Amino acid sequence: MAETVQYALDRGVAIITLDRPAAMNALDDPTKDALRAAVERAAADPAARAVLITGAGRAFCAGQDLQGHAGHLRDGRGLNGTVREHYNPVVLGIAAMRKPVVAAVNGVAAGAGMGLALACDLVVAADGASFVPAFGGVGLAPDSGVSWTLQRLVGRARATEILLLGERITAPRALEIGMIARVVPAGELAGTALELAARLAAGPTAAYGLTKDALAFAAGSDLAAALEREAELQEDAAATADHRGAVEAFLAKERPAFQGR
Repeated sequence: MAETVQYALDRGVAIITLDRPAAMNALDDPTKDALRAAVERAAADPAARAVLITGAGRAFCAGQDLQGHAGHLRDGRGLNGTVREHYNPVVLGIAAMRKPVVAAVNGVAAGAGMGLALACDLVVAADGASFVPAFGGVGLAPDSGVSWTLQRLVGRARATEILLLGERITAPRALEIGMIARVVPAGELAGTALELAARLAAGPTAAYGLTKDALAFAAGSDLAAALEREAELQEDAAATADHRGAVEAFLAKERPAFQGR
């Protein structure tokens, strides 16, 4: 793992930290490679039953590092394949991961940084954090899944307004419009986000993965198809050891102890 992305385990939580604080955790090529590797590692890590993504310093992620990007433009390489090679695999990796992913947004999340946060299953933000859809400001269209995630969170009309105007959205405003799950005081963010991720890590991991499948499928299907998919996924869930153990614990008037399988 590159030094600009840290990976650690705590209570079943894989903690991925973007660690370029002097650059507001902007995504240069080595950092994008390392972030993709970290997401893939977390997905495959049997010790990780939940994932927490955050940033070091005063920013979550300022998006694409424009210094390196300018060099690619001057060399005639354009985007240098980064959307397909980096952003798309990271977003799909988070969405398809069979475990819950929490974003702890400690500061600004701009451009692809905003996309990275919104790709996560739950977003917890510090009260001073903000989200900046910076794409239009540099003459670009949205990437990193923002065109898909944002309108499903806030609706088509509001997503259009946000992306076309490119205005900064404060954490309280993001909570108000349904873009994120929680806002907490800055000093409580790290502890709150880790406790939430640890709570999820102690839960029925397989069922969480199936829940993510159900939500993703239903986002693009009609009711009948969604009902059929729920039936299929529920059969998978019913076959897990966690479900059988939870039923036995209920009958014995005990708390279930989930093993994640």
